Order: sequence, then structure tokens, then C-alpha cells
Amino acid sequence: MMGLYNFTIEQIETMLHKKEISAKELANLSFDQIEKVDDDIRAFLTLNKETVLKKAAQLDEQQSYDKKLAAIPGALKDNIVTKGIRTTAASKMLANFNDPLYDATVTEKLANEDAFMIGKVNLDEFAMGSSTETSAFQKTVNPWNHDYVPGGSSGGSAAAVASGEVMFSLGTDTGGSIRQPASFCGIVGMKPTYGLVSRYGLIAFAPSLDQIGPLTRTVADNARVLEVIAGHDTNDSTSSRKTVPSYTEALTEDINGLKIAVPKEFFGEGVAEEVKESVENALQMFELLGATWDEVSLPHLAYADATYYLIANGEASSSLARYDGVRFGNRSDKATDMIDMFKQSRSEGFGDEVKRRILMGTTILSGDYNEEYFKKAQKVRTLIQNDFNVAFEHYDVVIGPSTPTPAFKFAEKIQDPLTMYMNDMLTVPANLAGLPALSVPSGYTETGMPLGLQIIGKHFDEQTIYRAAYAYEKATNHHKKRPEKGGRNV
Repeated sequence: MMGLYNFTIEQIETMLHKKEISAKELANLSFDQIEKVDDDIRAFLTLNKETVLKKAAQLDEQQSYDKKLAAIPGALKDNIVTKGIRTTAASKMLANFNDPLYDATVTEKLANEDAFMIGKVNLDEFAMGSSTETSAFQKTVNPWNHDYVPGGSSGGSAAAVASGEVMFSLGTDTGGSIRQPASFCGIVGMKPTYGLVSRYGLIAFAPSLDQIGPLTRTVADNARVLEVIAGHDTNDSTSSRKTVPSYTEALTEDINGLKIAVPKEFFGEGVAEEVKESVENALQMFELLGATWDEVSLPHLAYADATYYLIANGEASSSLARYDGVRFGNRSDKATDMIDMFKQSRSEGFGDEVKRRILMGTTILSGDYNEEYFKKAQKVRTLIQNDFNVAFEHYDVVIGPSTPTPAFKFAEKIQDPLTMYMNDMLTVPANLAGLPALSVPSGYTETGMPLGLQIIGKHFDEQTIYRAAYAYEKATNHHKKRPEKGGRNV
């Protein structure tokens, strides 16, 4: 039987034009696979079946398959708002947010290119977590082994693509939330340069760090989706006015002369041997392809984790202050007066991890702590940016592991927030510096779990990242492997 993950977007486009497949058949392939495997994978929170099938019928009737994502099944992380479709951020606080009244800019852009928005997928509550275990509704599993987490916070986005339910998904990345699940699930995930993709309609966690980006099975598919969602938006004051180049045209297997920096800080304590080995193998492959690499030092990366959590939690405390039980969200019916209603509504609506981060953030922003911690963190953030700027004077890309370890088992780290936070130590530097960074499959552990290679580029130089990742992907077979446990299409 034909399955979505046997094809790339370009191949599907050709098949549509040759009438070898219809838009309706594509939509049904997606819904059939969801029906077949999602009871196990638990990626989807809401399906959009009626609207998609109606749109498919229209496309088939008009035979109009010319747009960049025509009839391509995709999914949105459920912290990206969708008009008329429930948007929960995987929180009880927004369990009844059934109609946000408007579409996020990225939702509109996908619709304008005739993509199928198959449904909304699971995440860590308000995108706070690295395992999708903090969702108020369900735990998404890793398609490669259901005892393991898919990563987070975009765990549903990664699992939906890896198990062949959709061909692409959008996730959000505040400290690694696209790259880490992409690595854990053996797919490609891109965190674009800060400001390249509009955040209008994204439920905010830490606005100076949040970015929306694509998760796909191949580098070429990823480049195509980013091309669609990138670009200036007057609704987002942090949106860049730079012209969006054609990322797909930049894809070439020729990376002769590419200069790679490998920070020694990416291989410190806590990074598993299998992970180090896969990066070493990847660097050998890059050498064979004509690239050169040097070990460098980015000394302030040692402070990246602490800096990230101070800034992110401070901003989260501010972003989540709006959920007060008055205008929208959960309102407690046990309250005795207005102040009690605020307390009760927030106590009932937020899960433990979100409360923990709000409390930390509120403390960081208050009184003397603001000067001592939050403002100091902003200064260290600048030092981390400067480290990268110096490296990029001599090198085209920075390469290292996406994650310190492969996927871990459920409940293995959730009880220990500090260990869980360490899981982001390799991904947060790119967010702090606002740089684009991509995770591409780079091998498998002895037990068959995927590993990811992280490629970080200069501001707005996604083209070079894609070029490097594409050449590496073409020279290896890691992306061709399928999860046995993901309800395999056979």
C-alpha cells in the first residue's frame, strides 16, 4: 500500500500533475494513517477532516495543483492559532478555546499555497518542556519505540511526520523545541533566524526567543515549507523586512570549500559517546564532500543554559499573566471574590511545569533579582552572540550534536527538572543569538534510536545551512530509514 512517507513534496507535485494521484486521495492517505496509528502515537489533539476533504474536492475539480504546497498534508502545533478550530497549547487553561477568531500568519500562508491543514498536534503545555510529557491531554510517544519520548516541546509535530501521518508540520522553537524532537524522531527540523517567520498568532512563551519553523522528512521538503512561511508581516513588530530567497534553488550537492567550526563546548559533560561518534562520522563525510573543519572555542556557551532559563522564565511569567480567568481561558467556579477567582483559575488551569516557570520568572523579575539575574542574563546573552559573530568571521557554519543523548524513556527525567533542562544545553545558544539552526538525521544508536546533527548558520543564511544539510543527506542513508513501530506503511 502507498504511504505518504515514501514520497517527497516534489514527487507528489509531479504525480498530481500527471494525474497519478488526486488531492482527495492524498488527504485520505493522511487520515487513514492517522486512524491506523494515532491511537498508539497520540500526536493529534484535533482533526480538521471535513474542511480538508472539501478543499481537496475543490482542487481536484479545478485541477489546480500549481501552488507550492498544493494538496500536501501538514499539521500545526497546537499553540498556533487557527480560526474556527480549537487551539489549546495543550493546557487545561485553554481547553475550551474553540474559536480563536483569527488565523496565525503562518496558518494563512499555508492556506494560500493550498496546503492541507490536517489537524493540530500535541506539545508540552504552553511549549514548556522537552518531552511532551507536560501536555494536559495526552502523552505523545516516539514512533521508533513507544517506551520513549518524542522530545519536546514540538513532540506531536515530530511524531506526526516520523510516523507518516503528515508530510510536514510546523513547530515552535524557544530553546530547541523543533531541533530536539526532530533529532529524537529521526527527521529534519529547522529553527529559522529570529524574525524570519512571523510570530503573529503564536501563543507566546518567551517572545525574544520564540520562532516557528518546519519539520519534514527531507531537507528539500523543509526548504520548500520555510519558503512559504517566511517573510515580513506588519502584524509582528519583530518581523524582518529582508527579502526571502528561494531556499530550494540553493540546494546543491556541491559544498566544496565549505568551512565548518566545531565548538569544543558542544562535547562536554553529559554528551553521550554514541552522539559524539555520530558527529565525528558526519565530519568525516563533510571532509569527503570537500568541506574543511576546525575545532573552536565559544567560551560563553558554558553560561548558555542558565542565561536561557533566566530570560525565558522571566518572559514566560509576563506572557502568561494574561490568563487570569477574565477574558478567556479557564475560569474557576469555586471562587469567592475577584482576587480568589484569579488565584483559583490559574491554579486549576496551569500544570506543574508551567507554574514552576511562572514562579521562577516572577521571582527573577522582582526587586533586586531583576538587576542581579535578569539584566545580567541579557548581558551574557550578548557575549554568547559575540562568540558566534567571531566564529562566523572565519567559518560558514557551526556544527555539533543536536542533543546530548538520544531519546529517553517516559518518566526517566520528568521528576528531575534540572536534568530535563540540561537536555536543551546544545540547542539554546542558537535561540539566545537569534541564529538559524537545523537538525538533520545523522545515524542511529545500537538500539535503533535516531540521532541528529545540528548545523547553525549566520543570521538569515538559511541557504548555506540547507546546502550543507542537503549535501550530507544525499551522501548518507539515515533519512531513508522508517520507524518499525510507527504503524509502518507496507
